[in-house]
Amino acid sequence: MGARLRKNKAPLATILIVLVLSLLSAAQNGKVESMGPLTDSAVPEKVRQSLEAKGYRLTLDDAKPSCELWLRKNVPAQANKNAELAYPQFAESTLLGVMHFPQAAADFRGHPIPAGFYTLRYELLPDDGNHLGVAPNRDFVLVIPAQFDPDPNATFKFQELVTMSAKTAGTKHPTPLSLPPADKPSSGTVTKDDQDHWIFSASLQLASGEELLFALIVKGTAQQ
Repeated sequence: MGARLRKNKAPLATILIVLVLSLLSAAQNGKVESMGPLTDSAVPEKVRQSLEAKGYRLTLDDAKPSCELWLRKNVPAQANKNAELAYPQFAESTLLGVMHFPQAAADFRGHPIPAGFYTLRYELLPDDGNHLGVAPNRDFVLVIPAQFDPDPNATFKFQELVTMSAKTAGTKHPTPLSLPPADKPSSGTVTKDDQDHWIFSASLQLASGEELLFALIVKGTAQQ
């Protein structure tokens, strides 16, 4: 009997290790569900028409969905070869998509984002001493209340975009989300890195017909 019990200890230990590893893996990976087109009239019609027919619902470390995201189709691109940028293909202020927060969230600085629909426009972190060390790269999107951004093809100067994004939290500061480099193809995944950043990854369809790997920190703040 004792010999049989000793023989069973190894398989039991193996099972426990597998369970622990599975739980750790689950804690590092969120859930992504496919959605249909964005139809909510809170988003201007021209913006809705510019989006892909498929959306993504993201569930992170909460039982409730954290956010929903629709990417732009045929994103305008430029031939910018600036190796210092993660996404040199985008011109500043380019619309990249629309995000919906069903409940209050926070931007990359930890400042509040009220529940609602928002456009996401590409912008670069100012290259000055005030922003040193904020993020590994300068690529961001600024979060703008959708009702203030009705034309997907509009372009804005930096200060204009900052003013529009500041309406999100009702302060003088814009509301940014970080765009880290994307390192592998994805049809829509969300993972958590070692800095507690939840990163959504997918492919963006450019107007040139190319597909661009794309990543967005949907939850998590800059390291202090």
